[in-house]
Amino acid sequence: MNNCRVNEHSTSSCRDSHILNLRQSRPFEYARKGRRAQSISCSRRKVKEGTLYAYRRTTSIASEYSSHVGMKAIVITKPGGPEVLELQEVPDPELKPGHVIIRIAAAGLNRADLLQNRGMHAVPPGWPPYPGLECSGTIEAVSDDVHDWKVGDQVCALLGGGGYAEKVAVPAPHLLPVPKGVSLEDAAAIPEVACTVWSTVFMTSHLSTGERFLVHGGSSGIGTFAIQIAKYNGVKVFCTAGSAEKLQRCRDLGADVTINYKEEDFVKRVKEETGGQGVNVILDNMGAVYFNRNLDALSVDGRLFIIGFQGGSTGEFKLAPIIGKRLTVQGAGLRGRSLENKSHIIQEVKTHVWPAIENGLVKPIIYKTFSLAQAAEAQQLLETSQHTGKILLKP
Repeated sequence: MNNCRVNEHSTSSCRDSHILNLRQSRPFEYARKGRRAQSISCSRRKVKEGTLYAYRRTTSIASEYSSHVGMKAIVITKPGGPEVLELQEVPDPELKPGHVIIRIAAAGLNRADLLQNRGMHAVPPGWPPYPGLECSGTIEAVSDDVHDWKVGDQVCALLGGGGYAEKVAVPAPHLLPVPKGVSLEDAAAIPEVACTVWSTVFMTSHLSTGERFLVHGGSSGIGTFAIQIAKYNGVKVFCTAGSAEKLQRCRDLGADVTINYKEEDFVKRVKEETGGQGVNVILDNMGAVYFNRNLDALSVDGRLFIIGFQGGSTGEFKLAPIIGKRLTVQGAGLRGRSLENKSHIIQEVKTHVWPAIENGLVKPIIYKTFSLAQAAEAQQLLETSQHTGKILLKP
């Protein structure tokens, strides 16, 4: 084997005349599956991949090559509102076993991000402290023990944090291919809403063809996705929203019954539309303020799934309807679930949701895209609830 030295100022020939030039705009790659090697000295242990010799990463950051070190990310400087967000230079993510590194094309905003700003939504262990629960992008590094993905693959990902950045390290089971017919940027709007809706409404509440479904906040990212995937599965969809414009958008997406919660009692309207029976499943983001009314709006054997507390988390609750109508009340978040549980949800989404997206029957609804530096402005828009669909950040 020929000895070679690689540094910032020179190139050296390795076996079979392959040339590794660290001045190239991209890091040099392994021949097998295009795996990236970190830019470090030839004194490190050499690894043979096919006919190309590269160098296995033995440090998390190759500080001697400043062009490959450091990235921009949004840092929460102190607990507070969107104004506490700041774009800073931070270390590159470390490539850990079982992970890939994604060069982020776009990241989706979620209300959990607002809670994290205020110190009310803990980051799961092992994830970066930056906000952002979903992203899309291109894989630029792959751990040796990952075999289903390769450098250059375009993916979207469910994250425990770190989406408001230029790069992020992600467990390989949390990746999904960008659906056919969806742009790389728009794919960032899918993972969190798809996994939330599918795991709660279908996997847990078992919404079925021919049933009736009510989603509160029909114009939100969750709502616009829930309307579409429920219609795809042959369900009659009810939704609430706060303006005529938003209600029309919900109807355009397939909602059968739209209710302006500022002007109508949603329970009364549901009873009118169902002959007094109620709906089978409700997906609720309001919490305490709607709890008793949701029970009233459910049919016998109805299922209520709570995913948020925008209307508070405490109150005086009526329990009699739960027994009288054999109701099921459940609640769950997505971020704090185990890697294994989220991996299972992602596989279910790939099996049951991806075909609907690739056939053009379910689409990501994008309201506006901001630059990464405009994260505070993007979150301010999210707080107002004036948008329909998803808000994205683009590095």
